[in-house]
Amino acid sequence: MHGISGPSPRAWAAIALPVAAALVALAVHQRPFADPTARLRVLPGMLKDAGLPGGGTAALSGCGVSGPVRPAPRGEGEQSKVPALGISSYGYSSSGPGFDGPPAFTVHAAIDPGPQPLTLTAPVGERRITVDVYGPHGEGRIASARGLTAKVMKGVKRRPVPPASGAHRFTDAGNLDLEIELPERAVCPGHTRADIGRCTPTYTNRIEDCPVVAVTLTDKAVPAQRALVAGIKNPGRFSDRLVAVSFEENAAGV
Repeated sequence: MHGISGPSPRAWAAIALPVAAALVALAVHQRPFADPTARLRVLPGMLKDAGLPGGGTAALSGCGVSGPVRPAPRGEGEQSKVPALGISSYGYSSSGPGFDGPPAFTVHAAIDPGPQPLTLTAPVGERRITVDVYGPHGEGRIASARGLTAKVMKGVKRRPVPPASGAHRFTDAGNLDLEIELPERAVCPGHTRADIGRCTPTYTNRIEDCPVVAVTLTDKAVPAQRALVAGIKNPGRFSDRLVAVSFEENAAGV
């Protein structure tokens, strides 16, 4: 009787590795995930960036990156007190002025221009806004988008504000608010827009248990505003980017 021998252990390993890699790739690219609470971890560079409907880029190649949360400065003034961008709130809820629209993950931010008004061409930050969300406890980046545009809102009910002569004028009264929506496709595998804003544990009084959101807005008017505040004629030394981070340890103005 002749037995039929199977592949050697080394051969089985050669077969199993490509199959395992294929299964991981399939799991990473499959959306939606059957169990988003499983927290599938994605290594940086495992995914490729992809275009977003309506413009912009889902920067998925950065999923899992641990930081730094604040991008490297590309000029002076990005951490100065004015002009400055500050995050007032973020989260997943019904959208629209009456909160009766489809659910969305939005970031609300305010611009403090300093002693003089800051005028930005409408739409504000058109295709020049970035949003990154980092999970707590070293989870790394869990959502990332480039090339977004902000809506300008006013009041508690956040009514849309039409531009005047093609621009929006921000003053120190702080009565205007920026609303930035993060697209679903910009969320890293293992998460959804519904959970990227949650703290872990849910009921906590420690800010370290909550996600960190970073927003940048680039505009050619920003360096001139910084030079005006500093009393310097040449704005070339200043960054053209406003940067806001929801939480930073040992933050210092530079």
